[in-house]
Formats: sequence, structure tokens, C-alpha cells
Amino acid sequence: MGESRHEHGRAVLRRRDDGATELRVNGVFVMDDHETGSEQLLAESALAGAEGADLRVVVGGLGLGFTLRALLADPRVAHVTVAEIEPAVVAWMRDGTVPGADLLGDERVEVRVGDVRAVVAEQAVRSVDLILLDVDNGPDFLVDDDNAAVYVAAFLRTCAERLRARGELCVWSQADSPDLRDRLATVLDDVTAVRVPVVLQGRDEAYWLLKGRRPGTT
Repeated sequence: MGESRHEHGRAVLRRRDDGATELRVNGVFVMDDHETGSEQLLAESALAGAEGADLRVVVGGLGLGFTLRALLADPRVAHVTVAEIEPAVVAWMRDGTVPGADLLGDERVEVRVGDVRAVVAEQAVRSVDLILLDVDNGPDFLVDDDNAAVYVAAFLRTCAERLRARGELCVWSQADSPDLRDRLATVLDDVTAVRVPVVLQGRDEAYWLLKGRRPGTT
């Protein structure tokens, strides 16, 4: 369906024999459009704890758009900045290779092709209600070694500083990560790990959401 090479490697969009659309980067499975519950829950879980209206959200990773679609379904969401490092992923959605052109055309959506670390750092301090990170397959299953920097204490602190009081950082991960939970707990309160059961090509598996909230009152 599509293939692209750039400085971060090779992105391939393919149709599997079971009919699913699958995204692979550097030969590693990233996601498909058959099991999307955890991507949607990334948004829904964060929104469930969000306080107030006119919510401003930053998302690290466009993927196939399921997290973004779930965010936009909530009328409280006023603005979503999406950081996607793979230019082809954005292009495939814009040209209809994968569904989602309507998402990118939503006036609440701003798409930035680039590193999520830079996009988050550009946000004003205490200006964001939710930061959602779905980068590679989590801290222990990297597609691009450079993305290890997304999960270190320095960047997590940057995220915490951009959150408004009671704002939340939510991280998608292929597996639970006690080390990441410990790092989150140094900069955020109420750190939790949520197990999300999934069925992957007939196998019972689980993904994880790791969450923390900035202290303070709104």
C-alpha cells in the first residue's frame, strides 16, 4: 500500500492476508486497524479524568488515527496538536491511502511532522490539559533507538511542566514498565498502570497505559 524511507528508517504500510492494514517501521510491527481498542482507550482514559472544558491536548504519534478520532469525539476537546515523526504516515492519511482525511481536516487539529520532544517543549508552561504518548511500542520495545529519550526523566519533567494543574500524562506501552512508573512518580502524582487485554491475530495479549497527574488545583 505504501513505503517510505527517510532519516529514521523505513515505514511500510501493507495489507495482510486477513484484510487488516498494518504499519511497520524498520521491519517492526507498530499497529494495525483490527485491534484498536488500546489506542482508543489511551484517549478515553485520559479524557475520563480531564477537568473542565476547552481542553488542549498534545499527542505523540498519529499512527492510523484511532487515538485522534477518540479525542475529537469529545466536545470538550478544543485543540489537538499531533506530533508525527514519519512524514509518510501523515501523507498516507491526507491522500486517502488510509482513512482519516476528515480528522486532519478538523479545525481543532494541528499536525506537526517532527519529534514529539520538540513539539512538547514548544508548548507554553502550564498550557496543556493532556499529553498522550504512543511512541514506538513503549520504553522497552523501541523501533528507533533515538526514541529512548522520550522516556527519560528529563523529557517526562518537560511534559509535567507543560501540564496545567490536574493535567494528565498518559503513555501507551506494549508492556508494563516499573522503571517508567518510577520515573513518572518523580514528576507527577497518582501514577497508575492500567492493563488493557487485547486479542492479536488470535492470541490473548495485553497492552498497558501508564498515567500520572500534575498536582495542584484548577
